Amino acid sequence: MVQVELSKIIIDEKRQDQIIVLKEKDGQRQFPIVIGFLEASSIKMKLSGVEPPRPMTHDLLVDVIHGLSASLERLIIDKMVNNTFHAKLVFKFKNGKRKMIDSRPSDGIALAVRTNAPIFVDEEVLKKAAIFNA
Repeated sequence: MVQVELSKIIIDEKRQDQIIVLKEKDGQRQFPIVIGFLEASSIKMKLSGVEPPRPMTHDLLVDVIHGLSASLERLIIDKMVNNTFHAKLVFKFKNGKRKMIDSRPSDGIALAVRTNAPIFVDEEVLKKAAIFNA
């Protein structure tokens, strides 16, 4: 697994699909993921420090996770099928148990930015999807 971090969010309000770019934390490889407008807006709002008056969906989910005595340990982008990325959320509970839940990468990233959870990508996925920094 290779740790990555959010490098860019490209929002075009005229399009439904948006792009986020993840970059290898200790390297030059990066890759784009096409996500929906709502997910991109959710990520951008959190990174911009915008606090909505009521919890948005990803904020609510973080509250539910904490209410269940769990934390998001990490997000793993573990495969790419027909140019679609697949991810898993790894939760850790106070009793030490872990649970892995299937997730869209966009929702996982929205949760990771809210909880400061690290994001990892399978090396094979990174080889398939990576573009290099010039």
